Amino acid sequence: MSYSVGQVAGLAGVTVRTLHHYDGIGLLSPSARSHAGHRRYDDADLDRLQQILFYRELGFPLDEVAALLDDPRADPREHLRRQHALLSGRIARLREMAAAVETALEARKMGINLTPEEKFEVFGDHDPEQYAEEAEQRWGNSEAYRQSQRRAASYTKEDWRRIKEENARNTAALVAAMEDGAGPDSVRAMDLAEEHRCLISRNHYDCDYGTHVCLAEMYVADERFTTSIDAAKPGLAAYLCEAILANAARHA
Repeated sequence: MSYSVGQVAGLAGVTVRTLHHYDGIGLLSPSARSHAGHRRYDDADLDRLQQILFYRELGFPLDEVAALLDDPRADPREHLRRQHALLSGRIARLREMAAAVETALEARKMGINLTPEEKFEVFGDHDPEQYAEEAEQRWGNSEAYRQSQRRAASYTKEDWRRIKEENARNTAALVAAMEDGAGPDSVRAMDLAEEHRCLISRNHYDCDYGTHVCLAEMYVADERFTTSIDAAKPGLAAYLCEAILANAARHA
């Protein structure tokens, strides 16, 4: 049985453009063509696509994915063993880094030096303490939480306004890159993801690449993050997540 490019896109949850790109770089070329020259994919092609998407989910650049899949020494069982090891490592890292997600929830002491009027002036109708209790219950014992608390307690209204403006500029630049058609694994998008990581480190707590990857996972796993980020542009949360994963892989 063979499938059209549209059918494969629907089954795998990717775009037709992505499949065309994979074909163009030789990562996933369809096994056949119709009489009209249209791409036709068979079950083996779908198996390869599944492997590609798995490694992409783990942040591997496309050239590394190709090298892994085309390694003549690796058989399907070897890929499964490698994937199991990678997933086990990610699970362990997520457990260790879970405290870092409070950067998006913020903490009780956020804006502690601000009056109610000043808070509204800086944050508008957004309540920066909306998830403070949840954040403290889940991550109150982590060093990242304590570091964020200490910094937040010292910030003035001008500090919070600066932080808000820096984040807004980074978001606007990501939206522009997305609208210009720059892929999330492009240098432009990865540089903006790196800027995003540096803003967290400078303003909240030390955010290494492993922590940043954990945040990226939360941006698409928790609908509160997704809704907030996608307010700037639908799909931005997933785009930022992919850019962060690509940037982390670039610096690995």
